[in-house]
Amino acid sequence: MRCSRLDLLAVVCLTIPLVGCVKPSTPGEKVKVTKISAGPDVQKQVQTALIEAKEGEVIEFGEGTFEFDSTLSCDVSDLTIRGQGQDKTILSFAKQGQGTGGEGLAITSKKNVTIENLAVEDAKGDAIKVNKTDGITFRGVRTSWTGGPKTENGAYGLYPVLCQNVLIEDCIATDASDAGIYVGQSQNIIVRRCRAEHNVAGIEIENSINADVYENVATGNTGGILVFSLPDLELKVGRNCRVYNNEIVENNHENFAPKGNAVANVPPGTGVMILASRQVEVFDNKIKNNDSVGMSICSYLVTQKPFDKDPGYDPFCDSIYVHNNTFEGNGSKPAGPLSQLVTMAIGEKSLPDIIYDGVVDPKKGVDGELPKELAIIIRDNGDAGFVDFDLPGLDMSNPLEPKPGKISRDLKPFEGNGEIPKIEPVTIAGVK
Repeated sequence: MRCSRLDLLAVVCLTIPLVGCVKPSTPGEKVKVTKISAGPDVQKQVQTALIEAKEGEVIEFGEGTFEFDSTLSCDVSDLTIRGQGQDKTILSFAKQGQGTGGEGLAITSKKNVTIENLAVEDAKGDAIKVNKTDGITFRGVRTSWTGGPKTENGAYGLYPVLCQNVLIEDCIATDASDAGIYVGQSQNIIVRRCRAEHNVAGIEIENSINADVYENVATGNTGGILVFSLPDLELKVGRNCRVYNNEIVENNHENFAPKGNAVANVPPGTGVMILASRQVEVFDNKIKNNDSVGMSICSYLVTQKPFDKDPGYDPFCDSIYVHNNTFEGNGSKPAGPLSQLVTMAIGEKSLPDIIYDGVVDPKKGVDGELPKELAIIIRDNGDAGFVDFDLPGLDMSNPLEPKPGKISRDLKPFEGNGEIPKIEPVTIAGVK
């Protein structure tokens, strides 16, 4: 939270002239609805409403464009912030000035916040950031930067971090310079029926536990769907993620992430990327026409960045199950340093649908192979092409002419030699 409640009260001293109506919730209970209309003093109206709101209240925006010049902050639990539709209620932060906060909405409530049926545009930083909330719902929300994809845009559209019980449904996220829909260091996550377009990463699940990502469309991004575990974060382990029934097509946008960002290394034309994660199941997806690769399964070692200062971090992949996906038209125009490295290693100008770096955790492997309960399993994906490009055996002493190790295109060792535990569906109380 960028400002304390007392600080905000010192700045915001006007009360809201539009007192909300009262709607029944359950028998004997009334819900206060504070209604907000567009106008010249809307910044003070809304921030005052967010400060003075009581648990169970609704802050309701009418139709129109609401212009703000600084971050809107909220720390009230059991609150609903809603509009009339993602194309009817627009919260614009185009006039946000220096030193007025980076986010559009900054939520630090302890529990149970719903944001629905509105749009957030042109925030200087992240569109909506939610920090350490148990029970956050985004429903019918749109985030965008109206100037299109640019490095100067905010990093994230929807950005819950260190949260529990996260539901993101029927949302649209575009033009973010990092990830349109990002869930980081969180637990119990559902991302469904969303559209992510023209972001660097469409949908990213990072260092999180128990996530279901399904029935989404990821298109026109640099990378469609990413499942990452990165070092130097509070929550070290990313595991138990299911990615299924998604359309992951034509994610070929140039990478416009600021230099130094983790996603700045994602090759343009990436469908799905699994990096240093475990217990991930990817199935029943349509993964088509991604120019670099349909899917990559890699350890953190592929980034060639140090991680030894984080002793609790595990840089390896294990327990990955990729099955029953439709792959088509991927890998025809590899781009970016990682893709170019692999094409040089295998001696071809194009890449197969699925690439694997062949890195096995030496603490878990036996004779260079993972035990059955930790295996990498890839099967029943039609005629999808595959290569294990053997990163450990790759000689990079001359980066211009890398010498390959034991390149293998044989899927048989990955098709039936595993018995990894089943990943159970995510359950969130009250969510069907």
